[in-house]
Amino acid sequence: MRLTRLVLSTACAVLTGTAASVAQDAPIVIRAARLIDGRGGVLQNAAVTVERGRITRVDPRSSAPATYDLAGLTLLPGMIDTHAHIVAHYGRDGRASNDGESEAERTLHALQNGYDTLLAGFTTVQSIGAPLDRELRAAVERGAPGPRLLTSLEPLTDPALEAGELRQRVRKLVADGADLVKLFASRSIREGGGQTMSDEQVAAVCGEARALGKRSWVHAHAASAVAAAARGGCFAVTHGFYATRAEFALMAERGVYFEPNIGVVIQQYLRNKPRYLGIGNFDEKGFAFMEAAVPVNLAAFRQALQQPKLKIVMGTDAGAGAHGRNADEVVARVREGGQRPTDAIAGVTSLGAEALGLGDRIGTIAPGMEADLIAVDGDPLVDITALRRVLFVMKGGTIYRNVARR
Repeated sequence: MRLTRLVLSTACAVLTGTAASVAQDAPIVIRAARLIDGRGGVLQNAAVTVERGRITRVDPRSSAPATYDLAGLTLLPGMIDTHAHIVAHYGRDGRASNDGESEAERTLHALQNGYDTLLAGFTTVQSIGAPLDRELRAAVERGAPGPRLLTSLEPLTDPALEAGELRQRVRKLVADGADLVKLFASRSIREGGGQTMSDEQVAAVCGEARALGKRSWVHAHAASAVAAAARGGCFAVTHGFYATRAEFALMAERGVYFEPNIGVVIQQYLRNKPRYLGIGNFDEKGFAFMEAAVPVNLAAFRQALQQPKLKIVMGTDAGAGAHGRNADEVVARVREGGQRPTDAIAGVTSLGAEALGLGDRIGTIAPGMEADLIAVDGDPLVDITALRRVLFVMKGGTIYRNVARR
């Protein structure tokens, strides 16, 4: 633990120096060609005033002098990824295994992942999850250049545990500083995705988390596992590859958030098969399951879009090699899944913030909100790939990226 803190402190100093981060003490004004507020509102030639890390004014069609004139760009709230694995990285041999790495190596890779993610416009990430996330979260809170971080620390995966034992594990995670509880209620997609936890076990975990004021995030592929999470009072379901109209309706009825993944995680595995093959359940059978699941998953996503009032948030499940490419998920949802750009942008901003319990702080450009602002080249309502072209990043009033024309 002492070594981790030393590495984090040293690396933070180095990264902060190279990030050209600029903290703003005096009020500043940022003007852009257009502003998308995260809740469906669009303003032309808008100016945003930031003071002491917070938004104090939003003026449409402003002609006031600007500290930063982002001519031709679109200003949005900082993006939010509700599901990533920020410490995951390729090892020394380029494979998806970190055997033999030192604590310092793991820490530095994690810091780099966070930095890459921040510069890509993601100012908040929920990492689900690894024990090292706790140290990273603290480092970011001290000023390290990275996204605001929430973490589950580690998931609950053992179906042999009885309901009472699972409740005890939940209490331990919360005592250790977890922001949420992650539960595996089904197998990996590489093993067919069948339900592993009983309905009683699922309800026990989610009920205990709720009693302690924490959210629960449930890995569920099988339709039965998705239904168990919805009936068990769980907060959110991730994946849902084999969910049907009935499960989506149940989630909508119960107010359960849905975090599908159609554009990053499986695609990253398939593109990098040699890096994974032979590690754990990354075998030929597992890859065959993933390839077969891609069209099924896309069809499920399209079905989910047809369910009124289903709260669909943006999460990537980003692992090794995917950090900084998080916006690919939003692009896929619009271009392949058929989601409306306005809804996709809400899912990665205001709705994502709401799902993290931070809707009163981030995810929207409005007076009183924290100054998490990004600017992209183009109009993502017309061309969603603009979200890949991030030229300006501010988090909490500090500028970490500014390659826009001045």
